[in-house]
Amino acid sequence: MTLSADQIKDANISYHDAAAEEYDAKWGIDYGDIGQSQVAIKTNKVLGKDAHFERALEIGSGTGYLSLNMMQNGVIDEVVCTDISQGMLDCVEASAERLGFSDRVTTFHTEAEGFPYEDESFDLVFGHAILHHLPDLQESFNEFYRLLKPGGMIFFAGEPSERGDKIARYPKQIGHHLSPLWRKALKVGQLSEREAEAVAAGERSQEYIDGHSVEHLVDVHAFKPGDLSGFAKTAGFSDVNVIGEELTANWFGWFNRALEADGIPEDIPWSWRQYAYRGYLGFQKFDRTALEGRLPASIFYNLMIGAVKP
Repeated sequence: MTLSADQIKDANISYHDAAAEEYDAKWGIDYGDIGQSQVAIKTNKVLGKDAHFERALEIGSGTGYLSLNMMQNGVIDEVVCTDISQGMLDCVEASAERLGFSDRVTTFHTEAEGFPYEDESFDLVFGHAILHHLPDLQESFNEFYRLLKPGGMIFFAGEPSERGDKIARYPKQIGHHLSPLWRKALKVGQLSEREAEAVAAGERSQEYIDGHSVEHLVDVHAFKPGDLSGFAKTAGFSDVNVIGEELTANWFGWFNRALEADGIPEDIPWSWRQYAYRGYLGFQKFDRTALEGRLPASIFYNLMIGAVKP
């Protein structure tokens, strides 16, 4: 099914508004030492260990995972967090207040094209897992270029690679196939039954149900490394660098997520959660030290891009 740009935007609004309150828990988003460390790994690869930017703009900030951890790490001083979902921005504001950053974090409800800011307003334009949601990528990259001061940078992470996404389907399929056996072995109830009870009891709103029904429509692109670099170069950026990230960690993570997908979260044992989390970190370290930079970026699941405005 081919969707128009407006339909894609509507699906993103509906899904992300519905998912906002549970988003951090679903994806294991953390603002403590773990979250700061994970974000530092990404920024160090693209921006460098000593990177510092005074004023930044985040595209599709979600609940603020990247921007708030970058702020805690001292990478950015102040940030404008933008998103098409007001529900996500409400979460950003709540987390910023809890972390003591309310005076340095501004939120703005908008799409990723046609920002109401003057030319050369920012030192950094960045985002996490956002480019694959945007209908018109060239227009977006042109806008990023307009908004940056000379010498400013773009930094985008967590973008799915076309080839890596295809490879990852195999551990996902195996995990889904084994999920009933996994639930039986660990005595985990099936989520569909719990969701049905929640709907019947009025614990799930119609907005929640409608929003999650369009989740499969929100991911528009998977990229070849040359795709991303092409958009940046056409917009006028120089020093374009596309990096592959996570291979075995991704396979391990998606296999476990597929096992857990239909399980009631409250039933999943703590010991399993620790195994899944520590195993993921172990494979992530292996990817980082042994594979990244040695294998083609295209086979990794995630792509990151950095570039400079001359």
